[in-house]
Amino acid sequence: MLTRVNRVLYPVALKAMFLLAPERIHSIIMASIRTTSRLGIARTLLARLFTVPDPVLRQEVFGVTFPAPLGLAAGFDKSAAAADAWGLLGFGYAEVGTVTGQAQPGNPPPRLFRLPADRALINRMGFNNPGAVAAADNLLAAKGRGIPGPIGANIGKTKVVPLDGAVDNYRVSARLLGPHADFVVVNVSSPNTPGLRDLQAVDSLRPILAAVLDEVSVPVLVKIAPDLADADIDAVADLAVELGLAGIVATNTTISRDGLTTPADEVEAMGAGGLSGAPLADRSLEVLRRLYSRVGGKLALISVGGIETPDQAWERICAGADLLQTYTGFIYGGPVRLREIHEGLAARVRAAGWNNISEAVGSAARG
Repeated sequence: MLTRVNRVLYPVALKAMFLLAPERIHSIIMASIRTTSRLGIARTLLARLFTVPDPVLRQEVFGVTFPAPLGLAAGFDKSAAAADAWGLLGFGYAEVGTVTGQAQPGNPPPRLFRLPADRALINRMGFNNPGAVAAADNLLAAKGRGIPGPIGANIGKTKVVPLDGAVDNYRVSARLLGPHADFVVVNVSSPNTPGLRDLQAVDSLRPILAAVLDEVSVPVLVKIAPDLADADIDAVADLAVELGLAGIVATNTTISRDGLTTPADEVEAMGAGGLSGAPLADRSLEVLRRLYSRVGGKLALISVGGIETPDQAWERICAGADLLQTYTGFIYGGPVRLREIHEGLAARVRAAGWNNISEAVGSAARG
């Protein structure tokens, strides 16, 4: 019943939301989620409507227990302002941020654009966030209210910090956020901070990851771009194994504009930025398969990019993803979509004769 109602009502609601500027409606939605999730009755209702507390979906990954595999990708809750809400909306966990060592306004607007014909977004936000101190305070406050699922802290480089100061800048964020997060993700793959992607080169990445590992006692992961060459993906994967990282998040947004339905002149007018959503699905799956063939079983893999349906989510799990993430798909599909995906995954686990979704991870690659 909920699915049928959602298919009728959510497209109407989405059209109404799209009448407002992207950042304006994002602020309204965030405020609504924060307010609603802090009301006792509302918390209970949200959890009953959207969560799927099925034991076949519950698994332990890098020592952390996840009640369900699909989480919120970084970028939606940049300041951890609603860290205690995401589990109530059906997410198995959330990755907050990207948070930088110092507060920064990000790039000048307009910097967020919709491509509804492609179920996609283009953003050049530029890590707008209140800084690591404020985000850490928000996480601490959320813990006091009760967080219904794991929270990862995604950290990036402050724009004004030169590349040769990146190590210390990441170290500061890790030191402040690590004690309040269940895991930390090192983001060196956003296309919207000048020079940041250069840090994916192994020689530059090694001291950053080593510094973060020194600062925290929680699992550390690294997030990579879909635009990396295959050899560079292999190099980062090998480095992650060498340093003892917990896993890799693949992938961030892409600078590619290939295969879009939206007219080229409209896309060009939007300008630079990272593309997310459905057009990223094929490349994200390719990167996942490559990573699993290289380091499957040695590292946890979190797949993100273009996941919109139970079939796509199951394909990622079978290709080697321990966990999944969504952002743009959540915007275009709403929280009922999360429930549909989790129910679909649980049904597929049982249909395959397995007791837990962890048994399905990499099954396609294993034959």
